[in-house]
Amino acid sequence: MRVSGPQVYGAVKRSIDVLASAWGLVALSPLLGGLMAAVKLDSDGPALFGHERVGRGFRRFKVWKLRTMVRDAERKGGQVTAGGDPRVTRLGRWLRRTKLDELPQLYNVLVGEMSLVGPRPEAPRYVEMFADDYQEVLTVRPGITDEASLEFRHEEEVLARAPDPEREYREVVLPRKIALYRQYVRHCSLSNDVSIVLRTVWKVVAS
Repeated sequence: MRVSGPQVYGAVKRSIDVLASAWGLVALSPLLGGLMAAVKLDSDGPALFGHERVGRGFRRFKVWKLRTMVRDAERKGGQVTAGGDPRVTRLGRWLRRTKLDELPQLYNVLVGEMSLVGPRPEAPRYVEMFADDYQEVLTVRPGITDEASLEFRHEEEVLARAPDPEREYREVVLPRKIALYRQYVRHCSLSNDVSIVLRTVWKVVAS
């Protein structure tokens, strides 16, 4: 029998998330510890960075990442990061390219704020701009990866080519992401999630 739909699949999905994130945090702890030390050595500031995002039911929470920018980066520029952004550190460029900066989000998954697969969590200001769309999108937990993450694998390079990166994100990139988010919510299934995870791993390995 096909397990699908956010209501039917929800309990199964959460069990998978807990088991996978717990295993991942244990198995990858040496790598995560080494990367945290490298971040500290590479530039001044904490190894981890938490930024506020909006989760299921419009609840706000902190998404954790390895810090890839200089200290107080949000005060020195906008929320959109385009390729060549001077706020990104030397090590940060590699971490962002390989997506290893996302590893701490396994903790967000373990505590129930996120899922392995689901719409990427967005900043409050953008959620407010598209509040009607997010009424549907935020019926599920946001995720570490999804179809939009795969389609916009090189988002920073796309924004770097735009005359106004902030406007490009707001008027072109985010509406397309939201369309993919809504499609995911309407067709949520185990087979789809497995496909997204496998394709994400392949993209990371091939990068």
